[in-house]
Amino acid sequence: MSPNTTYWMNYAISVAERAPTQGRRVGVALVSEHNELLCSAFEGEAAGGSWYRTLRSKIQELGTPSVHSAYLTINTLSADGSFELGALLKEVRIDRVYVGLPDPALTTYLDEDPVTARGHVHRFSDDLQRQILQQNYDFYAASEQRIDCNPHYSTHRISEAVSTRLASRGFALTRSDVTANRGRFALASLLRQRYGIEPEEADRAVGAALSEAFDAKYGAYDHAYDARAANARWMDDFMSVYRQSSTHSLPSVNILNVGVGAGHEAAALFSGCPRITFVDIAESGLANISRRIPASRTVVSSAEDLSALPESSYDLYVSLRTYNSSFFDTSAAASEARRVLKPEAVIVVSVANGFLYTQRGCVVPGLIIPGTEFVDLYRGMDTADLIGAEFESAGFKDIRMRPTSTEIYLSAVAA
Repeated sequence: MSPNTTYWMNYAISVAERAPTQGRRVGVALVSEHNELLCSAFEGEAAGGSWYRTLRSKIQELGTPSVHSAYLTINTLSADGSFELGALLKEVRIDRVYVGLPDPALTTYLDEDPVTARGHVHRFSDDLQRQILQQNYDFYAASEQRIDCNPHYSTHRISEAVSTRLASRGFALTRSDVTANRGRFALASLLRQRYGIEPEEADRAVGAALSEAFDAKYGAYDHAYDARAANARWMDDFMSVYRQSSTHSLPSVNILNVGVGAGHEAAALFSGCPRITFVDIAESGLANISRRIPASRTVVSSAEDLSALPESSYDLYVSLRTYNSSFFDTSAAASEARRVLKPEAVIVVSVANGFLYTQRGCVVPGLIIPGTEFVDLYRGMDTADLIGAEFESAGFKDIRMRPTSTEIYLSAVAA
């Protein structure tokens, strides 16, 4: 992200600060190709009117048919349920659009949403998204985007667990420290800087903390809290994705399943598969699946380091809901996946894209914004796009994406 882009994102947030505190606080800025502000607007600027109507009047005064970029803190819905950004894009050609968060009233994907339909809509960074949430805390807290609707995800936070486990080893990092340094390498670097320890010691400490944290959250995971409990056809979804890229039956191929969790999905999908290897950093999940499928091989390792496995050995690589972890190095994992797969072998991964609203039995789509208690409707799609790009860089072809009601699947073939 360029300094200019970050500047204008911050500027749009500062514009939103001018909005009345009792209302929805939204800011927008239009910028020229010469990196100059053309105009800005905020919610309630004109006698309680929307930012869109105010901005539209200013654009008409300027007489400009196009602008280089627009920075909008919230992709708002109007009173009639239409997207105000969509209306703006019909009137003005905008080369680049940057959006912070979805409207808290937006609880499902809509065809006319410019963020999902237009493509190439860029997002504000995580730290700036958190600022927007703080500006509009009451609105988001009252919406279905708050993860309090799911007791498991609201009480079992990986960042808190990692912080606690590092503290038990003498490394006092706050949850904010962990949130700001997500990823094994980033956390290890922070430990080296703060405590002056050797790289190997820092990496071991972080690796052990992550393993224990994920083990605690997923090793004994109750599937009743999983969004797939509301989708009885999730196995059919998986098989449909797999069959898009392969004509071989699952029992006939050599399978590598990375990221087992509690083993519910692995047992449901692969119980009849005689050649299967399970990999996870959490030992209890591997113990669960080993009891369920005694003929399987289990390996304690991370997706980013499969050095215990030989190259060009597997026909199918599966990783469900692992690649969207905030502590995950997608590039390294994709490279390792390509290394262990045979040419023309298939990879299938999924991105979690919803939380079960346990009291209502429905799914709230999206992924948690790191360091918050809120779900971002667009984050699953953003994550899937990034994974697809990493697949291509790692040497995969025929990359396909398939959204379902609970997750987004990606499949590809090893070139």
